[in-house]
Amino acid sequence: MSLFKAASTVSLLTLVSRVTGLVRDLLMASAFGVSGLTDAFNVAFRIPNLLRRLFGEGAFSQAFVPVLATRKAQDGEEATRKLIDAVATALTWALVLTCVLGVAGAPVLVWALASGLDPKSFDAAVLMTRWMFPYIACMSLVAFSAGILNTWRHFAIPAATPVLLNVAMIGAAWWGAPGFERLGIEPIYAMAAGVMLGGLLQLGVQIPALRRRGLLPRISLAWGRVRAAWADPGVRQVLTLMLPALLGVGVAQLSLLINTQIASHLAAGSVTWIWYADRLMEFPTALLGVALGVVLTPQLTAARASGDHARYSQMLDWGLRLVVLLALPCAAALLTFATPLLAGLFHHGRFSADDVQRSALALAMYGIGLVGLVAIKVLAPGYYASLDIRTPVRIAVAVLVITQVFNVIFVPFLQHAALTLSIGLGALLNAVWLLVGLIRRGSYQPQQGWGLYGARVLGATLLMSAFLAWAARYFDWLSTPALPRAGLLALSILGAVLIYFGALLASGLKLRQLLRR
Repeated sequence: MSLFKAASTVSLLTLVSRVTGLVRDLLMASAFGVSGLTDAFNVAFRIPNLLRRLFGEGAFSQAFVPVLATRKAQDGEEATRKLIDAVATALTWALVLTCVLGVAGAPVLVWALASGLDPKSFDAAVLMTRWMFPYIACMSLVAFSAGILNTWRHFAIPAATPVLLNVAMIGAAWWGAPGFERLGIEPIYAMAAGVMLGGLLQLGVQIPALRRRGLLPRISLAWGRVRAAWADPGVRQVLTLMLPALLGVGVAQLSLLINTQIASHLAAGSVTWIWYADRLMEFPTALLGVALGVVLTPQLTAARASGDHARYSQMLDWGLRLVVLLALPCAAALLTFATPLLAGLFHHGRFSADDVQRSALALAMYGIGLVGLVAIKVLAPGYYASLDIRTPVRIAVAVLVITQVFNVIFVPFLQHAALTLSIGLGALLNAVWLLVGLIRRGSYQPQQGWGLYGARVLGATLLMSAFLAWAARYFDWLSTPALPRAGLLALSILGAVLIYFGALLASGLKLRQLLRR
């Protein structure tokens, strides 16, 4: 499977996931609006997600996938399967202990993340954290399975599984919440139940996919074999690489924790306004950044392991060109069209016009740093492929400090929107730092034609932005009824896409040739 075909598969399935996630968020916005209890759910949901990014697709995947790909390339599949069994055993026991501690320590976790919640919201957040904490175990094992399947170049199942979480949460909002209300239970608790159901479903579909390929790990319960698993050289190598990776991912999650803590002390609803801005920001970062990162990491590692430095550099160059091609217009759209996007999607039921405008301000601030947020997903694997996790970690630590300086400067003026602006500016700085490092060490050598390529993309982006800015001002997005508003949104997006790609083709950019590269 070619890199573009693999990335397209991941992106298409990720798009399905994001669309179902959008339906989920539409139902939640209409059913629950913005309140202290929605802040409580978002805080409670962030706790297992935060730890999932540490121990799941974050630090663990960054350490495990390169080790697994290297073992497969150098030692063959039998040795690789032994590594899979040992890592599965060690990971499972670590997750059991983590879940026990997390459920017991839920009040401390909620206080650390959002001490500014009012008492009712705080208690609700603690209860929902306890319900949802085992979700981290499900998702960490899903990330483990995805790392195996992606290394064997089976991308479809890992990319499709997030749809199941969204489907479970849609069912919780549509049927569960009214059912809970009839029973005299706060309806928002249905969403916590939906999260756990979604986690179990995602884990369940991995098992047949692994079994069909003969990759289903054997998890040992015998103490002697558990000790042997922890002593396995491959497991120790993963743990050694995880330590700096934990620091790196932990820095990113610490930034999220600090921002959530700050938001909990601002106006009620601030956590939720940022949450909805996050939903739209994650469309381009997931469709492009995550897809490219998933596809490139094992391939870059294999190129490094085989000593093919030219292919390694060419894959990085190809990924960065796609980032510029697709992330730059998305960033411009967030900056010029944030209010219509949020009004067209979420301005229903209890989600008021004021909620739209406050979320739109946070979303526009994300647009400033969107290219950086996506580029990091391509540049960081360039270091992981060389088993160098320390350099991205050092950069992330420095950027965290700078991001908090931005918060000190901007929060008094922009309130909750300052938090997304600081994240965006920090991401831009992080991406530039990673890029310069790869060039200086000679790992990445930009291919010819970047100047003309960049000028073509920038010109097309400016034309598209002018159209979107006109559409944002010309129509009354907050007062137009829901159905016509949705139609106007669809037509505006279609017009922007046609203008952008039409301008690229008119400028002489050969898209098919780029994709074939």
